[in-house]
Amino acid sequence: MDQQISDVSTEELLEALLEIAEPLAPFDMPLLDAHGASLAEDIYAGEELLLKSGTRLRSAQIALAASLGLNRLPTRPHPRVVIISAGDDLVEPGQPLSNYEDEFETNSWMLTTAVREAGATAYRVHTIPENEEQLQLIIEDQLVRADLIVISGESHDESFELITAVLNKLGSVTTAKPRMSDTGAHNYGLIGPDKTPVVTLPGDPVSAFISAEVFIRPMIRTMLGAKNIFRNKVTGIMKNSAPSAKGARSFVRATIAPEGNTYAVTALPDQGNLLALSNAMGLIMVNEEREGFAAGDKVDVLLLERSNN
Repeated sequence: MDQQISDVSTEELLEALLEIAEPLAPFDMPLLDAHGASLAEDIYAGEELLLKSGTRLRSAQIALAASLGLNRLPTRPHPRVVIISAGDDLVEPGQPLSNYEDEFETNSWMLTTAVREAGATAYRVHTIPENEEQLQLIIEDQLVRADLIVISGESHDESFELITAVLNKLGSVTTAKPRMSDTGAHNYGLIGPDKTPVVTLPGDPVSAFISAEVFIRPMIRTMLGAKNIFRNKVTGIMKNSAPSAKGARSFVRATIAPEGNTYAVTALPDQGNLLALSNAMGLIMVNEEREGFAAGDKVDVLLLERSNN
């Protein structure tokens, strides 16, 4: 029986994903292990509030805690995220491609590092399962160390049915396609005896990156108990045009630079390739009602972690 695919807005899919991404239970962590995690309780010196619950613990906060004589802090742990790629045409980088249908497996490398940047502990599965039996065995084996499982397939998405079939054996999943440009269907739900959250992303690397930014990163930040689960954004002025299909949410890859009291925003060429994604400093957010932006238009840009240094 074919899985029914729901047509949903970006906000509807994000809301559904955040419902299965509950904050992890807090516990006392040694200072170095607490680095990067979120504080679960307010920290006082007498009556003075020094560290507020929800603060992401960086080096300065670790130093402050040490100066108070604290060697542990009450924190929410880093979510453990398992990354799996599946498909019989995927080839591990470093190995030869055997025919024109083969492609180097890209997504697990990108997603593993992306979830680390969001504050998770990431486990990349090195085996690429080619059939349902292999994939099911791998997922069941990984459930013991996962707070979240993220799965992607081949760029042409022929592996989507394989992934969906296995997940339906392991739990309850929903298939939805958000109204976003250059994307595909996503699965989400709870699997295994502990009802572990699972999400599948489109196989195309650029689409998988956008989905990881829009959906997976907020899930991880929610599990961390972070105060702000979304990327920071700025408002700037377009230096060129950024076309977009009306009726679909778009996230246009762009560079930004300070210009007077605002930012100059330039949409990159060849939006569909990884070079543009690699060079992007932000994502121009284009609502469904618009058909893109023209030079001189004011835009909101989601900031990515990029540096020219």
